[in-house]
Amino acid sequence: MSFTTIGIWAVLLLVLLLLSGLPIAVDFLLIGIGGTTLLIGLDPTLALLGDTLYSSISNPTITVIPLFALMGAFATGGGFAKRAYSAVHIIFARLPGSLAIATSIGSAFFAAISGSTLASVAVFGKLAYPEMKRANYDKSFALGSIASSGSFACMIPPSGMFILFAIFTDQSVGKLFMGGVIPGLVTAGVYVFSMYLRSRLNPKLAPMADFEKTVTLRKRVAAVKGLWEISLIAVIVIGGIYSGILTPTGAGAAGTLGAFLIGFGRGPLRKFVPNRLALRETANISAMLFFMIITALFFSRFLALTRIPMDLADFLQSWDVNRYIILMAILVLWFVMGMLIVQAAVFALTLPILFPVVVNLGFDPIWFCVVAMKLNEIAGVTPPVGLNAFALSGATGDNTPVEQIYKGIMPFILCDVVVLAFLFMFPAMATWLPGNM
Repeated sequence: MSFTTIGIWAVLLLVLLLLSGLPIAVDFLLIGIGGTTLLIGLDPTLALLGDTLYSSISNPTITVIPLFALMGAFATGGGFAKRAYSAVHIIFARLPGSLAIATSIGSAFFAAISGSTLASVAVFGKLAYPEMKRANYDKSFALGSIASSGSFACMIPPSGMFILFAIFTDQSVGKLFMGGVIPGLVTAGVYVFSMYLRSRLNPKLAPMADFEKTVTLRKRVAAVKGLWEISLIAVIVIGGIYSGILTPTGAGAAGTLGAFLIGFGRGPLRKFVPNRLALRETANISAMLFFMIITALFFSRFLALTRIPMDLADFLQSWDVNRYIILMAILVLWFVMGMLIVQAAVFALTLPILFPVVVNLGFDPIWFCVVAMKLNEIAGVTPPVGLNAFALSGATGDNTPVEQIYKGIMPFILCDVVVLAFLFMFPAMATWLPGNM
């Protein structure tokens, strides 16, 4: 059996294991070890695995993962999201759909310090959904706004997925972070406009909460103070990276320290239990991501031995069609795979193969990664494997069916498609900030 044939069967088996629900990293490891052993023998396979283990973890880029995970955990334990949400709600009180708008803007703020879509969905599912329920919001509208807004953490730095992109594509973490700022804010703006317009045209979607009738200009101005903590951390992280004063690792360390000091000063982090939970959550997230990165890179080395990536790259580059047709084929492939398989697995499997092809076709690597991330946002809320929907279903605590969440998500997917079109029409949305660092 030829090397290429073994590689094709390995990829098919990997897809079957992913669809079966087996953990991503285990799939990569089992297929990688089995396939490489067939190609070069057991001893060289174990040596290659050991080399992959060392080269993956010794990469300085990987240190930002535990730092930003800990920063998000401290921010959650310190109550940052709750204060930001309350402040934004008061600022936008009396606007049609104000609670949903507050959820969207609050999620954008929280994304700037969490880096995790699932954490954002879980936090705002517990904060915002009860408020919307009391105000008699349409249930699908309320749930859809929370699940979709949680995806901002994919795009707005410090995005955990952009860190994975940097490792798999050998791009600068800082530039990828900056590339996601404007598209992330534009997405939040499009969401807010959609919520406002839909609530204005159909008031039954979002009735005004009773307390909003008593909100005065003085209260709105006072509420702005509730955003200072989360804004300060965001300025430290994003401003530090953009100005060049801090590396992504340094920004993660500074942001973590700032989040801890603010949480300690406020009181919640003076207790032992919240700190223990934050450290345990960070250890769990870091261990999971480290394991996935190691096994994904090992699997990509196995694929390199089969020559499948090189043969596919040669075919795509020699394909006598417009380069945008090749790009669209790749994006459609990702969209379909993202509907069926967890997004991290999709990118870990395909980026090492397809990214060099896209760059050789002349597309800007930062722009391409941002476009891929926008697809990742859409996949995160698209059935049947929209993880945000499942996370929200568990966070609401009232046995909410996932189908009802998907119903509320659909209008926001159209908003994401609009932003995706903006990225194609105005590539500078993703490239301007990185180009001026």
